Amino acid sequence: MALATVATLVVAGAASLFMAWSIGAGSSGSTPFAPAVGANAISVMRAGLVVGVLGLLGAVLQGANVTEAVGTELIGGVTLTATAAIVALVVAAVLVAAGVFAGYPIATAFTVTGAVVGVGLAMGGDPAWPKYAEILTLWVSTPFVGGGAAYLVARALTGTRLPERALTAALAGVVGAILANVGFALLGPAGEQASVAVVVAERAGVPSTVVTIAVAAVVAGAEYADVTRDRAGAQRRFLLSMGGLVAFSAGGSQVGLAIGPLVPIFGDVGVSLLALLVGGGIGLLAGSWTGAPRMIKALAQDYASMGPRRSIAALIPSFAIAQTAVAFGIPVSFNEIIVSAIVGAGYAAGDAGVSRTKMGYTVLAWIGSLVGALVLGFGVFSGVTRVI
Repeated sequence: MALATVATLVVAGAASLFMAWSIGAGSSGSTPFAPAVGANAISVMRAGLVVGVLGLLGAVLQGANVTEAVGTELIGGVTLTATAAIVALVVAAVLVAAGVFAGYPIATAFTVTGAVVGVGLAMGGDPAWPKYAEILTLWVSTPFVGGGAAYLVARALTGTRLPERALTAALAGVVGAILANVGFALLGPAGEQASVAVVVAERAGVPSTVVTIAVAAVVAGAEYADVTRDRAGAQRRFLLSMGGLVAFSAGGSQVGLAIGPLVPIFGDVGVSLLALLVGGGIGLLAGSWTGAPRMIKALAQDYASMGPRRSIAALIPSFAIAQTAVAFGIPVSFNEIIVSAIVGAGYAAGDAGVSRTKMGYTVLAWIGSLVGALVLGFGVFSGVTRVI
């Protein structure tokens, strides 16, 4: 392999690691446990440590779908070159890192998508309109679906019309049903994922629906017994479990934003997708451990003073939306998911603790990151190609 090629791959890999660090320090590392920190269920530093490990596992076990989408499906007619990948990753990482240090959660998926599309168009590629429509549908619906669901769940949990033990157990059962149908790389054949429900159903000779209902019933029963035995402790354990599931899901979705642009160029030299996922996961881990605490504190304290019930209400729809995005290979912003859910849960208490000014700046940062990344990606790549 020529020295110039090796040097280019090293630079591209370094840019990807920088992007992974920025994601881990921002969206992937800060959002999953922000409600739990706001509810005083876990410390800021411990949250950063745990979310890093779970994010690494999620990246390896669930990251393939989004990674391939970012690497090959955002632009048509061209394949990203090493230079294009480097430009896209650096532009996106700089914007995300700026948001981390400024204390505003930049939507990583918006930034990476904009940068990749920008450099792709500068290369002469064609817009992938069907994929854009798919992505835009999820991005636009997330605040309404996630925020609305969080509001309804929070209202139910903080109200007096429904018995708390039965309601909490039912919500845990819903989470169990979703988890039973989550795809994992370890359960499927090479290059594919499979869920617990599908694997068990095939071996037992029963429909996967039966397995899903059984898992939901077991989880609901366990939660009911836990709430009966220790109400306060059960709430804390449920909240932390949801934070862990969301952290795992964050790794599965966000790692593709860091390593997706590398898929075409590293695949040509024989580097496997699994190796890229592990490398990206390590980058997320490093970011979560070193940079996430600042953003966790910003989300937990600046947006709402979350109690355990409203925090649980925020995390359940966040987990469901995240896994939907992972399953369909759609790059999604965990900042958008969790912030929308936090706001929805906050309004369930009469908008107590929700800063409208902060939310306004955050939405502007989301839109600005998408447009800015696209423009910068196009402009920087065009300038670089003229120089070299």
